[in-house]
Amino acid sequence: MVTFSAQSGSNGNCIYVETDDVRLLFDAGISGKQLQQRMAEHGRSPCDVDALLISHEHSDHIRCAGIYTRKFGLPIYMTRPTHYAIQCDLGRLDDIRHFIAGDTLEFGATKVHTFSTPHDAVDGVVFIVEHDEKKLAILTDLGYAFENLDVLLASVDAAYLESNYDVDMLHLGEYPAFLKARIRGKGGHLSNCEAANVMKRVASKRHQWIALSHLSGQNNTPDIALDTHRHTVGKSFPFDVSSREGVSILRTVS
Repeated sequence: MVTFSAQSGSNGNCIYVETDDVRLLFDAGISGKQLQQRMAEHGRSPCDVDALLISHEHSDHIRCAGIYTRKFGLPIYMTRPTHYAIQCDLGRLDDIRHFIAGDTLEFGATKVHTFSTPHDAVDGVVFIVEHDEKKLAILTDLGYAFENLDVLLASVDAAYLESNYDVDMLHLGEYPAFLKARIRGKGGHLSNCEAANVMKRVASKRHQWIALSHLSGQNNTPDIALDTHRHTVGKSFPFDVSSREGVSILRTVS
């Protein structure tokens, strides 16, 4: 399995996953031009992608889905409540295929397992991609460290894991009180400490890498996120960070 993040953050999200059977995009928060340029850095093209899967209706995950389907011919998989809750103008959507949170989608020998989250979307989901007995999780916009999160993380070989904010930076920052409360609340995002504590409970030799993802531009930095996780879990554990501004390294799950 091969994967990279084309971008990860509140300014836009998109992750690419490739197996022997299928090429998939998860979320559509960057422009078609950006997607083409960033995929080209790893010798890939959106024209070769087989499907786009949407996690939830927030604009940083869905705003360019219409462009992807019209320009690159991609079918869009999303839940029916997510489809009905879209508030940004996506234009014409040519090929929408609904699934129910909890379903497993099959693309040849590749399975995409879907799981509900408590994030403040109408029907938010996260994904575990399974192929050839290897599993990759895409776990962002989680709400809080809900009970099943430990189980999900313990079951995979690698993951994109939300590590959105530093507690002190959020507390001392300029966000209004209602927005700070929303981010900290059960429908918001995982802090560095929350994500690190989950990893401390479940970290094992099975984990090939964990990419800290969906970092806040105002209330976090890559160095702070990494330091928090390494201090909590261990300096030698294979953490890295998905960029808010560009494409990540090419990662493998083998």
